Amino acid sequence: MLRSMTAFARMDVRSNTGEGLVWELRCVNQRFLEQVIRLPDELRILAPQVREKVAARLRRGKIEIVLRWQPVEGCPDLSINHPFTLQVARLSRQVDALLYNAAPVSSLDVLRWPGVLQTRSVDLASVRDNVLDALDTVLTEAVTTREREGASVAAFLADRLATMDGVLAQIRARLPELLKRQRERLVVRLSEIRASLNQERLEQEMLLFSQRIDVEEELDRLATHLKEVRRVIAREEHPGRRLDFLMQELNREANTLGAKAADAESAHAAVDLKVLIEQMREQVQNIE
Repeated sequence: MLRSMTAFARMDVRSNTGEGLVWELRCVNQRFLEQVIRLPDELRILAPQVREKVAARLRRGKIEIVLRWQPVEGCPDLSINHPFTLQVARLSRQVDALLYNAAPVSSLDVLRWPGVLQTRSVDLASVRDNVLDALDTVLTEAVTTREREGASVAAFLADRLATMDGVLAQIRARLPELLKRQRERLVVRLSEIRASLNQERLEQEMLLFSQRIDVEEELDRLATHLKEVRRVIAREEHPGRRLDFLMQELNREANTLGAKAADAESAHAAVDLKVLIEQMREQVQNIE
C-alpha cells in the first residue's frame, strides 16, 4: 500500500496526576527520515524512546513532533528554592554596600528572580506510560492519514499508466506504416544521387536510416518500465525511492523516442508521454 509523506495528527490526553498532554505531529516531504522533536524540559529524558517509536512507524519525511505540557488546572504548586534565595539575598546586600544610596530590594523583586520560585517536579514514572501511549495513538493517526492519501495517489498513477499504455499502443500500430513511408521518402531522395552511389552503399544508407527512426526498442523498454511501476506499487512496502528512479528511466526513454520521431504525430506522442511522466513524478515525490 502506498503512503504519502504528508500528514498532521494531534492527541490530547490527561495524565494520571492531572496534567494535560498535547501531542502534535506534522509530516512533510523529505528524501530521508528527519525527526525534529520538541519536549518539555521535564520530559526530555524520553526523547530517545520518542525517536525510536517514530522511526519504527515512519520511514521517510521530515517529522516535526511536539509535546505540550499543561499543569493541573488551578493555582500552581509553587515553592521557594531556599538555598538559592538566601544566596541572592546575600549577594544583594553585598551590592548595597558598594552603592551610594542604594534602593531597597523588596521581596517581590526577589521572587521575580529566575530560579527563586520552583514548581512541583514531574513524577516521570507516573506520566511516562501516558505520554508514550498517546504518542502511539498520534503515530497511528498519522499513518492512517498517509495511507488514505497514498490510496488517492495510487489511483492517480493507475490512471496515468493506463493512458501511457494507450499512447504506446498507438505508436506501435503506426510503426510499420511509418517505417514504410520513411523508406519510400529516402528512396526518392537518394535516387537523385544514385549515380554517385553504388547499390551496396545505397542499401547501407537505407539500413542506417531505418535504424535511426526505428523506436521498437524504446517502446519495449517503456512497456517494461510501466510493468515494473505497477509491480512496485502493488508489492513493495515503501516504494518511494524505487518509483522515483523509475520515473527517471521513463523520462529517459521518452526523450529518446522524441529525438527519433519521424513525423509530427510521433513527436506529439512523445510529448504526451513526457507530460504524463512528469505528472506521475510530481506525485511520486510525496510517496514514502
